[in-house]
Amino acid sequence: MQRYLDFNQFLRKKFGERVHRIALDAGFNCPNRDGTISTQGCIFCDRRGSGTGALLDFGIDIVEQIRRSKEYIRRRYKAKRFIAYFQSFTNTYAPLNKLKELYDIALAQEDMVGFSVGTRPDCVDEKVLELLASYMDRAMVWVELGLQSAHDVTLRRINRGHDVACFERAVHMAREYGLDVCAHVILGLPGEDRDMMLQTARKVAQLPIQGIKIHLLYVVEDSPLGSLYKKGKVRCLEREEYVDLVVDFLELLPPQMVIQRLTGDPPARSNLIAPQWAKEKMTNLNLIRKRLEERNTWQGKHYEGSMSAK
Repeated sequence: MQRYLDFNQFLRKKFGERVHRIALDAGFNCPNRDGTISTQGCIFCDRRGSGTGALLDFGIDIVEQIRRSKEYIRRRYKAKRFIAYFQSFTNTYAPLNKLKELYDIALAQEDMVGFSVGTRPDCVDEKVLELLASYMDRAMVWVELGLQSAHDVTLRRINRGHDVACFERAVHMAREYGLDVCAHVILGLPGEDRDMMLQTARKVAQLPIQGIKIHLLYVVEDSPLGSLYKKGKVRCLEREEYVDLVVDFLELLPPQMVIQRLTGDPPARSNLIAPQWAKEKMTNLNLIRKRLEERNTWQGKHYEGSMSAK
């Protein structure tokens, strides 16, 4: 029994074969770091903008990033087609002509069937969405919007720089252009208990969102969260807590929502402080799958729009 709709399954059904994402650092900045909103950034974000740092640290342009990633992915996973994932920082935060140039470059690479753009809900407008939608006739396009929490008090606490209403507006705008939306949420944010996190699941389930990435809150060096953790002001979830929360979260989501991620995945060079178990991605995924089986549950079991929830 397939207990949740994972992204690999979704892509195989759509393209008839394995399709692999390539994470890119395209050199973007963020309004929450350059002084437009703040200079501090979100408390969990490091100097690489939660990305690879390939361009920032080593000056590797996106064509070379794609080439190197393809070589590795083809050898290890035997994938033949790819999605460019603009990951680092805010990937719609640039003049429109610059955005088009970078998106065009990525899509022009051989065997590229689509791209995903990670961004903030306060950094999409009609012109940006129109540009993204213009690629839909020849490529799969996802807009990935960071929500993190459905609670404004939490968004202020983590210095997010926007509120929940901003996220909702961005989702509806993107859908008006026919774009698929993937929401990012984080479990274990400071000050949140289980009920608050599950309220975030219910909020996401109510919106016209096609995919979700569920992240574990982990602490890295060079981040405001790192300083708070060292002072004992923040705790991280234990692995068993996280596994149960993810299962609870999945039960509340629509069964047709694509689960693009189930856990945080610290980059190899991120200088992880805690929790150390965050490095064990496959172990964590297997524990989540095992817990779904043990509880005989599945994505959407308690979704308010499903029969089983009534």
